[in-house]
Amino acid sequence: MANHPKKPNVNLNLNVRGLPQSATLAINELSNQLKQEGRKVYKLGLGQSPFPVPESVVDELKVNARQKDYLPVKGLMRLRKAVADYHCRVNGTCHSPEDVLIGPGSKELMFLLQYVYYGDLLIPTPSWVSYAPQAQMIGRQVRWLKTRAENNWILTAEELEARCINDPAKPRILIINYPSNPTGLTYTPGELKELAHVSKKYQVILLSDEIYGELHHKGKHVSIARYYPEGTIISGGLSKWCGAGGWRLGTFTFPASMRWLLDSMAVMASETFTSTSAPIQYAAVRAFSGGHDIEKYLWRCRWILSKLAEVISNKLIAAGISVQFPQGAFYLFPDFSPLREKLVEKGVTGSQSLSRVLLEETGVAILPGEVFGRPPEELTARIAYVDFDGVRAHSAAENLNSQGEIDENFIYNYCGNTIEAIDRICEWVSN
Repeated sequence: MANHPKKPNVNLNLNVRGLPQSATLAINELSNQLKQEGRKVYKLGLGQSPFPVPESVVDELKVNARQKDYLPVKGLMRLRKAVADYHCRVNGTCHSPEDVLIGPGSKELMFLLQYVYYGDLLIPTPSWVSYAPQAQMIGRQVRWLKTRAENNWILTAEELEARCINDPAKPRILIINYPSNPTGLTYTPGELKELAHVSKKYQVILLSDEIYGELHHKGKHVSIARYYPEGTIISGGLSKWCGAGGWRLGTFTFPASMRWLLDSMAVMASETFTSTSAPIQYAAVRAFSGGHDIEKYLWRCRWILSKLAEVISNKLIAAGISVQFPQGAFYLFPDFSPLREKLVEKGVTGSQSLSRVLLEETGVAILPGEVFGRPPEELTARIAYVDFDGVRAHSAAENLNSQGEIDENFIYNYCGNTIEAIDRICEWVSN
């Protein structure tokens, strides 16, 4: 009998022990594995932009591929200025370049923020899958804030007030993400004003995750920093609106009064990632500087995503699945509860079994609502409707005019794989 090496006696940090891999990355790896085994898989699990990086930004990266020196920990000053100018131009919130911190993805910056600031983390549910695990790793308390489907899954000022009122002086960070991952829904200016009022009242630090802001389907994203500029950190980057997830570049823009927090995060950065990739930072200057080509690029992305969302939402609703029409990004958050009785017969008792059985029987990969903070028995799920050739679709959309008048079959012709996946879901729940 062969001798196998003994498992080493490894002491893991208790905050990390037992944590699974990020759900979004895990579903992507499983989908790829099934495809390698010859299965037909529809990848609606990982939220990655299908669109190409704008050509002018790619050209800038090529020109700067020779850049090899370590850049300042806080980021290339030209880029920090471009980001500050971007927020002034787009959000109406003007900052100094000194208020901007550049990192290797906004996820890393969020981790550093929680590490250096001692306070509870307030998260509306459903929320992106990495907020809560990061807090657990660091040892921070997560306080879930309730939202309701009939209220478009948004956090209300009343719910935030109820959390803060009994311990008004407690330090807290509230994360809101809009347009939302996982729902694709967003806040109205009035709702943002109300949240800003309560946040200011209790001196809550507000982390406004606006990574999908430019993918508001009507191009009308509004930042809560307009209404609470002294307490809001704006999180952004290149991964979603610029199609550059693998480039790993994130930005935090702070109020001037929080320079102490930015500086503390920079100290952490100096001892961990040192600085963000130099060529990527130089290329990002072009992305954040905007211009006619960037606006045309974004218009095509928004048009395709909004039209595709309309088609697939209507299909899900016709099949008896409850879902709100998204207002931005590329996500749907359907609730299969109206079909619970039928799904129980398929072995579905909660969101985890829903996603597992669906993948096994149809090849459609989605994520269970439980990993977004929803109750495990709830039959919610996230659909990332991005399994199509975004390069081909974006190129074809050059023929669109400003009214979006084009062959009505455009979405079927260029986003057919995603529509086929939704059809499989609808057939599955109907059988």
